[in-house]
Amino acid sequence: MEDSAIREGFTNLKDGKEYRDICEASVCRVKADWLVGMNATRAYTTKYFKKLAVGRVQTPTLAMLVEREEKIRGFKKEKYFTVHISNGGMEAVSGRMDNRKEAQKMLEECNGGQAQMVSVIKEEKTVPPPKLYDLTTLQRDANRIFGFTAKETLEYLQGLYEKKLATYPRTDSQFLSDDMGQTVGKVIEAVLHSGLFGENILSGMEMPVPDISRVLDSKRVTDHHAVIPTARIGEADLPALPEAERKVLALTACRLLCATGEKHIYGTVKAELSCSGHIFAAFGKTVTHNGWKDFEDMLKSAFKTAEDAGDQGLPEPAGSRKEGKLPELAEGQVFENIQAEISEHFTSAPKHFTEDQLLLSMETAGRGDFERDTEKKGLGTPATRAGIIEKLVSSGYAARKGRQIIPTPEGMELVAVMPEYLKSALMTAEWENGLLCMEKGELDSKDFTEGITELVGEILEGCRKIPESELGRFRRKESIGSCPLCGAEVYEGKKNFYCNNCECPFTLWKENRYLSGMKKKIEKKMAKELLKTGRSHAKDLYSAKRDQTFAADIVMKAEDGRIDFSLDFPKGEEGKQEGKKGK
Repeated sequence: MEDSAIREGFTNLKDGKEYRDICEASVCRVKADWLVGMNATRAYTTKYFKKLAVGRVQTPTLAMLVEREEKIRGFKKEKYFTVHISNGGMEAVSGRMDNRKEAQKMLEECNGGQAQMVSVIKEEKTVPPPKLYDLTTLQRDANRIFGFTAKETLEYLQGLYEKKLATYPRTDSQFLSDDMGQTVGKVIEAVLHSGLFGENILSGMEMPVPDISRVLDSKRVTDHHAVIPTARIGEADLPALPEAERKVLALTACRLLCATGEKHIYGTVKAELSCSGHIFAAFGKTVTHNGWKDFEDMLKSAFKTAEDAGDQGLPEPAGSRKEGKLPELAEGQVFENIQAEISEHFTSAPKHFTEDQLLLSMETAGRGDFERDTEKKGLGTPATRAGIIEKLVSSGYAARKGRQIIPTPEGMELVAVMPEYLKSALMTAEWENGLLCMEKGELDSKDFTEGITELVGEILEGCRKIPESELGRFRRKESIGSCPLCGAEVYEGKKNFYCNNCECPFTLWKENRYLSGMKKKIEKKMAKELLKTGRSHAKDLYSAKRDQTFAADIVMKAEDGRIDFSLDFPKGEEGKQEGKKGK
């Protein structure tokens, strides 16, 4: 926040009562998260004898990852064929065919034949400039274009905010207030002269007059306006910034130029040809005015993006195709000596979520189920979505695989035992919408809290009704033997081997005090032998007195609830030294 904005704020202070509803909504959000998370986590943890972290937003987000994983695993690819015909610069393709014989027959009928143009449809289409960034859309683009995680983007943006080079990060608005028109003009001028995209930006482009009115709408600004650079960008030492911060700053600056730029205009051609009674289609696209996309091209030329590495780059217009320029076509036009060929294809499985796509799914969760005039909130808020994703990863329920986020086996097991209402994105989105209504004074906080309390009661009651047959779901660890004290199964832990009977005191520490003096740890193989026969032969036991290693049987005895160890030397080996010096 700039000094001028702070002074203006103090000059025009508002009554704190105007923000009471926003405060109530924030308190209710915290209460809901705590009540659902704390109670559900404790209930399911004690029920399944395994720590299971459940959250109001976290669990539905994980459920989306699991649902996608199940679709991928259940996908069966199918082969299909298309026939391509060409003549000079004209190329067209048939519809899909499941049978190669059908495609071969079409090829034979068309090859060397004649094709006639039966329809040519030309359209001019426009892509309006994009809106300014809120936090989520910035995080999505930063992930797609530069590969940054949502958490990293928020950290870099926070750094820019603290350096007074960018406005407040945690916003869900994509507009500026009506009184910021003059400020925006100064910021645009500062960006153009900042050198952020190179020294020759002004000489290399024909700069249109910015349409600042497009980004101004006080009615659509909530507690914070959209993310934009500040006018200080023109005087800052940008090369001294960390590269990641400079890239995020470039994104916000580029988006401001795009949002106030001109429309992108292109023409499309859809042509249909008839050849031997078969219909083929050809598509073409020609850009007639690049408009705001000039600034995207400027960004890509100034910074190495994921697109340069052959990955997903800047987004194409909705519904656009990878189309080339077609020659001039007209209805009735005839093409002789058609060349035909078959191409083989396979249907593609759904893709795992990238962080960009997951953020979008969280933002739009349940959107189709709301009334059109209802403002939607999705899963979480712009400020919390990055933390939710990181928590899933740190908890071991999800993992990053390159640019993708996939559920782990533990995450899939957790979702499998959750009731539908805890993993429903729609229900959580409805809660967020209720909180939004509360911010506007349209919903009483008491009604919302009562609804959450009722849900907690349903969670606990549902947990009590889980059948005994389901409780072993998380107890699939490999048993390494039977407990010498109570006979229960023994499992391997991080630092020990422990009895599954929580009332039994048996523990076999990997760094056993008795064996540590001989520089020996109890490994899994040795633990199995000790549990099965009570002894395990060990080499390289160390004698500090002789500074040498030796071999012996380690003997374990269980008596009166205690575990004791001793050494036993096989016949002929008693006192026999291995002859190696200790380390």
